[in-house]
Amino acid sequence: MKSMKKNRIYENKSIYIEIEESEIPWLKVFTQKPYKEFSQTPLKVKLQILSKVDIIEKEMLSYYNPKKINIASFGNYLPHVHFHVMARFEEDSYFPEPMWGVKQREGKLKLKSFDVFLEKLLLKLHRKPRI
Repeated sequence: MKSMKKNRIYENKSIYIEIEESEIPWLKVFTQKPYKEFSQTPLKVKLQILSKVDIIEKEMLSYYNPKKINIASFGNYLPHVHFHVMARFEEDSYFPEPMWGVKQREGKLKLKSFDVFLEKLLLKLHRKPRI
């Protein structure tokens, strides 16, 4: 396995996961190869992406108990297949707007440790999937 870049928390030969610096828990799942569209991505890679997004969402729900999980894939600025997974809270600066929207207030979040969340998440990300 390659040495990981600063914000990368996980990678294999098909995908990698990065932290998006934010006031909310926010991770991004990328394909290693720069596919422009999800439809151009091989099925095996698609299944890995969806599996990891599912694991991340479940861990965010369990650990943070957010109001909502947002999952997005735009790629207008970065035409490389990737998914954003964000835990959203009524007290965050943008809720109910998207994180790219108009700021609604100064956020007043008091969240549990992100480092502890990552430790729990990494244990699950490295498990072999059960189908």
